[in-house]
Parts: sequence; structure tokens; C-alpha cells
Amino acid sequence: MDGPDQIGPDLPPQRSWGDRVRRIVKTFTTREGLVGDYDYAYLFTPRLPFTKQTRKSAPFFGLEDRVPVVLALLLGLQHALAMLAGVISPPIMLGGSSGVNFDAERYQYLVSTSLIVSGILSAVQMFRVRVWGTKYWIGTGLLSVVGTSFSTITVATGAFSQMYKSGYCPVDANNNPLPCPRGYGALLGTSCLCSLLEIGLSFMSSRILSRVFPPLVTGPTVLLIGASLIKSAMQDWAGGSSCGTNPAERALCPSADAPHALPWGSPEFIGLGFLVFMTIILCERFGPPILKSCSVVVGLLVGSIVAAACNYFDDSGITAAPVASFAWVHTFPLTIYPPLILPLLALYIVIMMESIGDITATCDVSRLAVEGATFDSRIQGGVLGNGITCLLAGLMTISPMSVFAQNNGVIALTKCANRMAGYCCCFFLVIMGIFSKFAAALVAIPSAVLGGMTSFLFSSVAISGIRIISTIDFTRRNRFILTASFAIGMGVTLEPDWWTYFFTYSGDNRALEGLLNAVDLVMTNGFAICAILGVVLNLIIPEEPDDNPPVWNSTEPEVGRADTTAQNPTKMEQPVI
Repeated sequence: MDGPDQIGPDLPPQRSWGDRVRRIVKTFTTREGLVGDYDYAYLFTPRLPFTKQTRKSAPFFGLEDRVPVVLALLLGLQHALAMLAGVISPPIMLGGSSGVNFDAERYQYLVSTSLIVSGILSAVQMFRVRVWGTKYWIGTGLLSVVGTSFSTITVATGAFSQMYKSGYCPVDANNNPLPCPRGYGALLGTSCLCSLLEIGLSFMSSRILSRVFPPLVTGPTVLLIGASLIKSAMQDWAGGSSCGTNPAERALCPSADAPHALPWGSPEFIGLGFLVFMTIILCERFGPPILKSCSVVVGLLVGSIVAAACNYFDDSGITAAPVASFAWVHTFPLTIYPPLILPLLALYIVIMMESIGDITATCDVSRLAVEGATFDSRIQGGVLGNGITCLLAGLMTISPMSVFAQNNGVIALTKCANRMAGYCCCFFLVIMGIFSKFAAALVAIPSAVLGGMTSFLFSSVAISGIRIISTIDFTRRNRFILTASFAIGMGVTLEPDWWTYFFTYSGDNRALEGLLNAVDLVMTNGFAICAILGVVLNLIIPEEPDDNPPVWNSTEPEVGRADTTAQNPTKMEQPVI
């Protein structure tokens, strides 16, 4: 039952089976239950230029309010489309030429399974059950959705590159990388092991977690994750990260035998990505509410249509793809790759803090309390649920999951925080994943189109980091910690090979070699260094009693002044990766 701090009901009142049956029958047999009196035109009315705009406001549907079936399905589809691009981007990058170089069949499988697993595990977060005999919960009980985490891309691609160099993954006679199921299985196995850290931390007090991992640490870390991902997005925008970026070695993208193959950086590729990017902007400016939250998918669709019309698509993979797919159609050998342990532990701390911020934001837009015992239980349940979903995702052949923030924007736009819309979202994600022809079509999208879309997505990750940093007070101590941690983190992000020649061990001691590989992997990921430095400096540098943030002179114009008086550093409302 809810405490007095809760705004609105948390659990539905207990009903008899007869009442439940009558309610279900009424829902599906009456106009009120199917359609209701919702103003559907509000969702589909665009903001056209030179026309008078009528201000409309949709009714708010709370967590347990009754929602018409049609509206729940419509908003569920909108939630699914809002997170679609984020769900498919990590498996596309991890399974492609910048990852483990899978063949088309396994590549499509990863995208299908990512959609299926995201749908199933999102339902786990929404369901919210108490751990038997304890005060702990699993899940948030909110409209919280989870998807494959962007944060994994930086760590995983660095690890795969190391695996190919060390012989862990195979290469051909010309030193070209071959498919490496063993490497992907090592990522999954190590991820499952490291997910136990987040599961364990979920039982700690939220006050301790916020003291050790405040926005001062997580903000620059998230910023650097986004900054590191933008590089690969821009490479795809120009034709593909697997093509030669050196003008003297420019190769045909994506390959010499591809339809309409062109050199890397060709104007045609730049134009395709720019079309996607501009479509996203136009949807935001002129689009109706139903399109604003899924503008990234609209941009991807427009770019794909133009690419298909100009013969950039290779439909052989779509033709060869099976009709249906599910998890475990392909499996990978689960192993532990020691060099990945340290980076993934840092990654899980970042994912955990992102989850806390996103759950806080979801409570806020859902008009629920953001403090008190019930809120703390939602945070604890969400972190534990996220750790469990990461473990289950690894066992279902998918990389770590995180709570998505895009859907908070959908809730704010549509004013529907009802979990029924969330369950409909889960249904649509699973259906999209089961029909593998859909995944095959996503995999066949040209790199330039994907690059125009992912550059926007990854930039939003970096902006999320800036948003987190903006919640802190810029005292001298905080500015010093930010400067010190960000300096090396950003430096490594810009120049990841700076550590390459520090250790040059070439002996037969496998344990020492594994340790050095782990250190190398950490030192080539700027966000990991930033997180480690930030945690250490935040704990050892004391607060100064007279160290106050700058005070604005009330007699001067307050141009650009930010109102931080109501901001609480412990309430980290950062959106997810």
C-alpha cells in the first residue's frame, strides 16, 4: 500500500473475479471502453506556418486511470516508435564492421532479439513485485521502458578491437577481421558477471549512492560517452566506419560490390544523412504531438525511402531472412574476458545512476511524489530491476540494458502516464522483433542514413550529460573536480591511443597480459577514466565551509541567469542512454 507521500494511487483496489470480468467485457464492448471521449485530433494536428494555432490540452491519465483501448494502443505504438532507433542502434554497431563482423543472418538476429528482449524486460520494470519476505521491490511500477544501452558501444568496440589484435578473434590472410561469435559471447558472459554489481548496489541506501556517485561524477561521464559515440556516427554519415577515411586510401562504401557504391565522404552520402537530420528538425518544428516524440524514426523512414529510390538498398538480406525469429535462435559461448571486467564495472555504475535519474524524471512527469518512502522504494526497485534485466538480457544474447529517457518526453506530450500504454508498447516491440523481415530491413538501411540518425541520438546523450552537470552548484571545489576528471577523460576521448605504448609486455605470463589488457581497455575509454577520477576526487577533497557559488548582483541585468535555487543535486533527473 502507498504511504502518505504518494500522489495518486499506486496499486489498484482489490476486486472480485466477477467485477474484473464485467470490467473487461465493458472495456471491449462499449464505446466508452474502446474509444472514450479523448480528443484524438490533438495528437494529429500539425503546427503549420501562417495559420492560427489553437491551444489545446489533453486530459491527464494517471498511473492506474482507465484508458480507452484505442488510445492505449495508439500511445503504446508511439512509445515503441520513440525508442525504436535507440533499441536497434547498439546491436547494429556491435554486430557490424566496427564490432564482431557478423554475417547477415546473425546481424539480423541481434536486431530482432534486441527488440524482443526490450519489450519483455520493459514489462518486468513496469510490473513491480515485492521480493518475498523483505522490504525490497523489483521494478518501478511506472511507465518505465528499458532498451539496449548506448554506453556499452564504446567499451565493447574497444574490446573487440583488442580481441582481433591479440588473436582472440580470427582474421583472414590479409588481416581482415572475420565473424567472432566467441568475442560476442565473452561480452555477454562478462556483462552477466558485472551485472551483479548493480544488483548488489540496489540494496544500499539511496543517500549513500548519491554521496558516492553524485551528478558531479555522472554528468561529465555521460557527456563523454555521447562525445565518443558521435565520432562513429559521423563516420557512418560519410559512408561507413569500415571504409577508409584517409583520402589516399578511400575505399568504396559500404563495399565494392554494393549497389551504388561510392567513396567515403561522397556528397551523395552526406546529402542522405543531412536529409535525415533535417527531417528530424522539421518534425520538431511543424509536426503534431504524435510525431514529435518519434521524429528520429520519421527521419530514418524518409531517408530510407529516398535511399531506396536512388538504389542504395541491398535487399538480398531481406529476401533471405526468415519470416519469424526469437531469442536463442542463435547462441554464443558465454565466457569471461578479464580485460572487460573493469570497464564494465564502471559502465554498470553509470547505467545505475542513469536509471536513478530517469526514474526520478518519470515520477515527475507522471505527477507522482519525488521524495518519501514510496519514491525511495521505486528507485530501489528500479535499480534492482535494471540489474536483473541486464543479467537476463545477457542470458538472452543481448548486451546490457538501461532505462530509456525518450519515453518521458512522450508522457509529457501526451499526458498519459498509464501503464496500460506501456504494456502496449512492450507488445509492439515484441511483435516488431518476432517478424525478422522487419529487422532485416533495418539492417539493410545504408550507413549514411543511419549516421544522420545516430548523430542526433548520440548528441542527445552528450546533452544529457550537460543537463546533469547543470544541476550542481559551481563552487570552487566542484569546478576543480570537474576540471581534473574532465581534462583526462576528454583528452583520451580525442586521442585514445595515448596509452598504447606505456606497457609493451610480450612475455608468456597470461595473467599479467590479461591485467595489462584490462588497464589498456580502461585507459582508452575516456568516460571510464573520468568516472574513476571523479569518484576518488569527490571522496577525498573536502567541502569548504565558505566555498559558495557566485552570487548574482541584483542591480545588474540577469542575462542568461539560470535558476538553480530549487535544484537538488540528489535528485538527478538525467535522461538515459
